[in-house]
Amino acid sequence: MATAIRLKAPGGADQLDRVTIELPPPQPDEIRIRQTAIGVNFIDIYQRSGLYPLPPPAIPGVEAVGVVTAVGANVTSSRVGDRVAYAGAPVGAYVSERNLPAWRAINLPDPISDASVASVFVKGITAHMLLQRVHVVGPGTAVLIHSAAGGLGQLLTRWARHLGATVIGTVGSDIKAAIARDAGAQHVIVGRDADFARAVADLTDARGVDVAYDGVGGNTLAKTLQCVRPFGVVASIGQSAGAIPPINVDDLGPRRSLMLARPSVMAYMNDRQYYRIAADAVLAALQEGILRSAGKAYRLDDVAQAHADLEDGRSTGSLYLVP
Repeated sequence: MATAIRLKAPGGADQLDRVTIELPPPQPDEIRIRQTAIGVNFIDIYQRSGLYPLPPPAIPGVEAVGVVTAVGANVTSSRVGDRVAYAGAPVGAYVSERNLPAWRAINLPDPISDASVASVFVKGITAHMLLQRVHVVGPGTAVLIHSAAGGLGQLLTRWARHLGATVIGTVGSDIKAAIARDAGAQHVIVGRDADFARAVADLTDARGVDVAYDGVGGNTLAKTLQCVRPFGVVASIGQSAGAIPPINVDDLGPRRSLMLARPSVMAYMNDRQYYRIAADAVLAALQEGILRSAGKAYRLDDVAQAHADLEDGRSTGSLYLVP
């Protein structure tokens, strides 16, 4: 038997319910994992709210770390006792134990702790997608990162700086500004109501940044379009502040000549080649100190509190659950 967090109905954090489930033996090409740390991401909140509907049995979660306890027929990539991480579909990571496709499991090197991997794995893969696939970032690239003190924001900042970029971050408070600067942001714009478009223009001599990453949504995206140079990229990667109003194609060009990306890390991770490349890059960046984990642990039973803290902006860094 395994403990699971099941969604009773789409809605608030109060809809998350602790249940006990029975697991069948692993099928061919599957493994069973006893989980030790489960990452919490905004995609989990989107699943819970119904923005991304969950298939039965309606268990959220897209990543975890654990130990292999059983393997099905045909599995040669994992053995009982291996310490592994995984991310992506099928969803259902909010459990103490589960079965999943063997190809999802990434063996972990001994020096990296379970907590550090659970704190950065999906967010790190997202950062890899944004920095290497959506727009290749390197020396001289100017980037704008909203919510630069958040879990993804800090990872993006650290990795972009390592690649040689100039990072402009936005945050909601002075406390979060200090966190963003510690992650490597050279310029930090403070305040939820700050005129960040004007500030970016001042910081770039009116040129604009090469690429902007917006996970805030709401009315922020339209303002973010004003921050990017002609032929630059705006990556819309979430909507923590609410739904994004419709965008007129004339807001992108031809005068502005902007490119708007709406990339999905779940789609990125469904490509086995890119999933492996990104996962290996994240683990290497962790070992080399390029990425650092600043995770906060919650018990699996306290998942509603973790969701509330993330959703209300009370947290900095990453969150994870301990079964």
